[in-house]
Amino acid sequence: MEIFGVDIGGSGIKGAPVDLDRGDLARERHKVLTPDPATPGDVAGCVAEVVGHFDWKGPVGITFPGVVTGGLTRTAANVDKGWIDLDARTLLGDKLGLPVTVLNDADAAGVAEMTFGAGRGRKGTVIVLTFGTGIGSALFIDGRLVPNTELGHLELHGHDAEKRASTKAKEDEDLGWQHWARRVQKYLAHVEMLFSPELFIVGGGISRKADKFLPLIEDVRAEMVPAELQNNAGIVGAAMAAAGS
Repeated sequence: MEIFGVDIGGSGIKGAPVDLDRGDLARERHKVLTPDPATPGDVAGCVAEVVGHFDWKGPVGITFPGVVTGGLTRTAANVDKGWIDLDARTLLGDKLGLPVTVLNDADAAGVAEMTFGAGRGRKGTVIVLTFGTGIGSALFIDGRLVPNTELGHLELHGHDAEKRASTKAKEDEDLGWQHWARRVQKYLAHVEMLFSPELFIVGGGISRKADKFLPLIEDVRAEMVPAELQNNAGIVGAAMAAAGS
């Protein structure tokens, strides 16, 4: 079965039909840049462009980089504040003229990783972290999702952790792998102190280069592995959510 998934990020909006039997993209994804400012209307237009690229007619799952409850977007850390308390499901559904499911981006990526990727069959406490414009998180206990954790906004040394340890922070400050890995290590140690996970799954686009930084991280007891679905996890998880709604 194929369902369409769209992943809205702080820098890009990407989507593709997903083969839910394989847990992989059925066609090469299409990506457009996230508008600046990322207002609801402009982002909805970009989502329509991505979906229209495939002439898709059917249900669509869409991720959002913030807290989502009942189709309402409750926070907007890396997009326009107009998203706060917006009925995003209605906005996007009306724009597409299709049935729409909206969920937190890292939750979508996490569900995909737990079903088809590095978390398959894992019990206990597992935390999926997506490093990009910010840091998204998905917390699982014996395979069950605790939604909307948004652990990238934990305070670390007086700052939102994602302001120090996201991929964007690495790029903006031109940090080398060693320097950035130290920041990621401090963040992981803080999350580990709070939740004592057995496993960290490190996702987002940076997971393609996991060999550059994961071996540099020390003093974290939990097992650390790169996401197997890498930066496609959000698209796959979005499609899974649409199929299950």
